[in-house]
Amino acid sequence: MSDDSWLGTLRAAIAARGRLCAGIDPHPELLERWGLTPDADGLEAFAEICVEAFVGEVAVVKPQVAFFEAYGSAGYAVLERTISVLRDAGTLVIADAKRGDIGSTMSAYAQTWLGPDSTLSSDAVTVSPYLGFDSLRETFSVAQEGNRGVFVLARTSNPEGAGVQLSDASGRTVAQSIVDGAAQVNLARAATVGLVVGATRDHGLDLSSFDGPILAPGLGAQGATVEDLAQIFDGSLDLLLPNSSRGVLGAGPSVGAVQDAARTLRDEIEAALS
Repeated sequence: MSDDSWLGTLRAAIAARGRLCAGIDPHPELLERWGLTPDADGLEAFAEICVEAFVGEVAVVKPQVAFFEAYGSAGYAVLERTISVLRDAGTLVIADAKRGDIGSTMSAYAQTWLGPDSTLSSDAVTVSPYLGFDSLRETFSVAQEGNRGVFVLARTSNPEGAGVQLSDASGRTVAQSIVDGAAQVNLARAATVGLVVGATRDHGLDLSSFDGPILAPGLGAQGATVEDLAQIFDGSLDLLLPNSSRGVLGAGPSVGAVQDAARTLRDEIEAALS
């Protein structure tokens, strides 16, 4: 009997196509390197290459929303088409939007990225808990109702994050309080909530009580290697989603070259974690 919950869908995708989460990050420098114009037309050509390269090869794709919304409504139209084509092809999409707010505003964000009637509806979204973890409760509810996922920023890979994330919060770090809060929510919501934890050796988190998925940026460009992953995330490997964007996209602009880079990294990750 198939499991159509978010966690069941994610497990099936990982079993079929591995744990790599490939990023679509069309920043202007990369558009230029690919010989594309820094406008909506170049953005669409870039996204089309990525979609063609990733479908059928990786389980999860993560478009970085900021690089699309920089082009206004035309950029959002490209993002809508990108999400739709990926999902229609059976590829899971994590919208890297990092939204965080309170009350009705956060509810609107939840409906935008997870609601069934939204043209931007994705399989999961990244969110920020730094207006208070409880400000995300409605987002968790929307996700659970629609069999979608939410990835909460806990310990990010950028050095600047440490000032807030490693601050004391009643005897534990702020980042650890987010991990613990997510673990508690998942007891009732069947691992709807995932974490964003950078693939760095000094994350300083106790993940032993957390059984949900972990999105792990920082692979490649930020210094982490495939060989590091098993040690950094010891005990949390089954639902680990190592993310690489620049490391894969740097092989472009050829569809075949991007596809080969994604396939090679996917296989290296599976060999290192299996």
